[in-house]
Amino acid sequence: MQLSVLQYDKLERAITDGTRLQLYRRGTEFLVIPERLRLHNGRELIVARHPSTGSLLEIYIDELDGMEIVK
Repeated sequence: MQLSVLQYDKLERAITDGTRLQLYRRGTEFLVIPERLRLHNGRELIVARHPSTGSLLEIYIDELDGMEIVK
């Protein structure tokens, strides 16, 4: 998935505000709280936590099928 400028703005706002994201990858839905964006081997990834367990998740943006901001 290639994010648009508007999607990057929404993602950055979600990180700043602690807003939940609903991410879709390979038929699986993830509900996460994003903490930051970072580069790893030239690929962008979202560093996030599971809202119930607090488990750390790192999800590559180019592997996403979709992304929604949960209000």
